[in-house]
Amino acid sequence: MKDKNELDSTCGLSDEELTVRFREAVRIENEIKKIKGLPIAKYDHEKNAPYIEYPDGRKEYA
Repeated sequence: MKDKNELDSTCGLSDEELTVRFREAVRIENEIKKIKGLPIAKYDHEKNAPYIEYPDGRKEYA
């Protein structure tokens, strides 16, 4: 039998619930960055490229 470590355990949460919680954590972190005036890393699915969005609305593609 394979031993489980604490990283293997999901505390009984489904994959869907973990995904929802992860997305919400990212959304909250981005809101905090906006309030602090920090740039936010994002991804443009149309251009298939990552970029940084600055508080003034400017986008800088990597």
